[in-house]
Amino acid sequence: MATKVNDGRETLRLRVLKRAAHVYWRFSRGMTLGVRGVVLDNAARVFLVRHTYTPGWHFPGGGVEVGETALTALTRELAEEARVEITGAPVLHGIFLNRAASQRDHVLAYVVRDFRVLEVKRPDGEIAEAGFFPLNGLPETTTRATRARLDEIFSGRPPPPVW
Repeated sequence: MATKVNDGRETLRLRVLKRAAHVYWRFSRGMTLGVRGVVLDNAARVFLVRHTYTPGWHFPGGGVEVGETALTALTRELAEEARVEITGAPVLHGIFLNRAASQRDHVLAYVVRDFRVLEVKRPDGEIAEAGFFPLNGLPETTTRATRARLDEIFSGRPPPPVW
């Protein structure tokens, strides 16, 4: 179901670049803001991506750029990382402090149920694999945070303040 480009292990070069980017953002911005889309289809499947630069499977998403709204960023990121177009209003699930990235990184997680797939997402320099997965058949390396968000959404429990 997912397309594949490499084995997903971070190289030292990519880890250094990732850390350098966060150091730059720390001094250039008071905080960083990102969005993630929990894209759920009618067959009880969720869309996940595996990046080329960090381990595990995640919801698609990324940073909110200067002058961009969170919903514009979500729309852009889902088109880029998932080849998904939002056709209805996404629902904000929660706002999280993502301590795995830094003490200043906040993530808005949106549930997206109304969408259309533009095309199958092909691997590229950022996304190694992507696709829809049944909730009872998530990839083994799906991150703990991703699993926790799905559990909150389907159990009706409110999210905690930390990603």
